[in-house]
Amino acid sequence: MADNNNHLTKILQQVGQATGDGDIFDVAPASLWLEDYSGIQTLFAQWRAEGISNLGSHLLANPHLVEQCTQQMRVVNVNRRTLSLFEADDLEHLKQNLDRIFRGEMLAGLIGELVQLWNGQRHFSGHSVNYTVSGRRLDVQIRGSILGDEPDNWSRVLVAVEDVTERLSVQSQLAASESYARGLFQHSPVSLWVEDFSAIRRLFDEIRRAGISDFRTFTDVHPEFVTRCAEEIRVINVNQTTLALFVAPDQTTLLNNLDKVFRDDMYPHFREQLVDLWEERLFQQREVVNHTLAGDPLYLYLQFSVLPGHEENWDLVLVALTDITARKKAEAYLEFLGKHDSLTKLHNRSFYVDELNRLERKKFYPVSIIIIDLNGLKAMNDALGHAAGDDLLRRFGEVLDAAVTKPACASRIGGDEFAVLLPSTDAEGAAEVMEQIVALVAVNNQYYSATTLSIAMGCATAVDGERLELAMQRADRAMYERKRMFYTEEPNERRHADDAAGASGA
Repeated sequence: MADNNNHLTKILQQVGQATGDGDIFDVAPASLWLEDYSGIQTLFAQWRAEGISNLGSHLLANPHLVEQCTQQMRVVNVNRRTLSLFEADDLEHLKQNLDRIFRGEMLAGLIGELVQLWNGQRHFSGHSVNYTVSGRRLDVQIRGSILGDEPDNWSRVLVAVEDVTERLSVQSQLAASESYARGLFQHSPVSLWVEDFSAIRRLFDEIRRAGISDFRTFTDVHPEFVTRCAEEIRVINVNQTTLALFVAPDQTTLLNNLDKVFRDDMYPHFREQLVDLWEERLFQQREVVNHTLAGDPLYLYLQFSVLPGHEENWDLVLVALTDITARKKAEAYLEFLGKHDSLTKLHNRSFYVDELNRLERKKFYPVSIIIIDLNGLKAMNDALGHAAGDDLLRRFGEVLDAAVTKPACASRIGGDEFAVLLPSTDAEGAAEVMEQIVALVAVNNQYYSATTLSIAMGCATAVDGERLELAMQRADRAMYERKRMFYTEEPNERRHADDAAGASGA
């Protein structure tokens, strides 16, 4: 815009210094108007006499006075470019249509020019809107000068008009395009980060020059390089979805707490991202883990792209993060259900069979197996309903969960049947686990006095080379023997057996 102003100024100077209104006026590339502002000068004198001091405020309060000023502007001459620009056949045709050329928005733009003249300036400028004779809108830039050296003579005013319609249209389109792009960024439904990875590019170049070719091995030996790369990332901008996702009140707070967002469990994913960059894969997709500022884990689907035109130095990178936390929780729950009993939260029969086969393959001998069955569950279901029976099952699930710790595992393998696998555990170790189960059953019954939890247990230990299925069968027979004894004993004896929780081994 400054270059255009200088261009118009030079034209005004050249024409103003020329003698008369000859060729240089007529062939000038800008639209030139030679006008007589004497009538405006007379109006100004009248308003000053009336005590007007602030012309701008006065004209804003009385907009009809602006139109009165335009009526006092007498066009003396115009050049060829003016006739062409305003679609006039000749000077007379132009004069006859001045009311169509100077109207509407032009009047508001004229106030600034009038104020400049009111304040004693012999040069004025501004932006306005004119119209051609056919009614086409023109955005124009105006610069004017009072010619001559007489301060009180405004009879010769040279005005240069530059058509800036196309330029303003382009600027408007660019502004609209920028606003649209910014709106897409800020209000995208996914988290967007604009980042600068140029420092990482320089680090890569340094170690390449040092002879490093196997980046994966290099980072195995120097894990601190991965940390350093993470510290070199510069975040340029984030959108509103990012702030909401990471529970940040504003961008400054988020950027000042990135150490809370990117924790240790992020580094394995980031290292793989660096490996891809080392191999010039500039578009990447992977699942990562970050954290909110409140400390909650976020499972995210990351899409990383070095933007076009920045492939050489990686100084402009776009990262899109989609929150998949709910999906990951659902997947984890489905995986849990696939290996666990939904009622007791213990492992299920499918997991038990797989674990039995694994222990046999890996030869974690000796392996002890405890088979457990609840006493009186059917009678409980018949008398009090299945809800009461389910309550007993849940209670015993809590007992086994507390009594059995890794690498041992407890499973519900049938309606009221449970199994405990004890790898690398002999009969003596298994007996200790059974005693722990008995003790916890007794404690559980103290808290639930309305219904008594009673169990029958059988145990067997497989030595090196023995099939675990055979040991399971022995434990199962021992459990059923204990269960038969429970139901054949007298009530007093049974009560005593309940206190002992019916443990037996074979």
